[in-house]
Amino acid sequence: MARLDQAAVAAVAAVVREGSFEGAARALRVTASAVSQRVKHLEERVGGVLIVRGQPCTATEMGRKMCRYAEAVAMLEQELRRSLPGLLTPADATERATLRVAVNADSLDTWLVDALAPFASTENALLDVALDDQEYTVEWLRTGQVLAAVTATGQAVQGCNSIALGRLEYVAVASPAFVKRWFAKGVTPETLAAAPTLTFNHKDDLQRRWVRRHLRRELRLPTHWLPSTQAFAQGSVAGLGWGMNPTLLVHSQLRSGELVELVPGRRLAVPLYWQHTRLPVPMLGRLTDAVLAAAGRTLRQRR
Repeated sequence: MARLDQAAVAAVAAVVREGSFEGAARALRVTASAVSQRVKHLEERVGGVLIVRGQPCTATEMGRKMCRYAEAVAMLEQELRRSLPGLLTPADATERATLRVAVNADSLDTWLVDALAPFASTENALLDVALDDQEYTVEWLRTGQVLAAVTATGQAVQGCNSIALGRLEYVAVASPAFVKRWFAKGVTPETLAAAPTLTFNHKDDLQRRWVRRHLRRELRLPTHWLPSTQAFAQGSVAGLGWGMNPTLLVHSQLRSGELVELVPGRRLAVPLYWQHTRLPVPMLGRLTDAVLAAAGRTLRQRR
């Protein structure tokens, strides 16, 4: 099998990462025409389309595999330079591998930055973090769009390892004024069917899961849609609705009385896992160590 043109592979990865041929050209310090020629050459070489031209440009399934390969090659090159400093040239000082991971917003806003920051401070690497619900981040791994993910799925994706991180605890909260207005007669099917709830997006089922656990039945919940973790917490404090917030994010408001639990002690704990490709890349192993350390300090662990 003939070797792949690494410049062409890098061009495909840059187009997907930057979203356009022009953006890739700026990142690679070549012309857009040169990027286009490299991509076309590689598509002819592999016999298939790698880039879906659009705004933004996206990768096909074959293109995602090529991007994953490009990321792995870049990380291995960084490892070689790390172990053999004599290989370094002035141009290498600006060369960085990009490591793409998929995470859920609540993890990113509560504990994961404590893992990403120390990793990035010691590695010649950049992080490209994709956000999705914890029930869906595993699809990013399965389709080859990322090399690692924080997910609620413990079963390992083919070609990946799965490691338990712990449980992220959620609490059903609202402002005291909201509780007085909507739940004066208690948290019942009737009051829950009337009180506005907060929902992150159409993939977020935490509020419905809590209701099923509390009442053992399904309810249609009137909802405000708030696709922001911080706005979700602020909306709870402001009395916009009730919602499931990470305990890590609202513990101070619970202590101060700005928020109260709808049903004291009735919380949800969502198990989280770190899944990553089995590619033998030491840099990815060091990111895994950082993620496990941060999760061990912050998330609830099984006894």
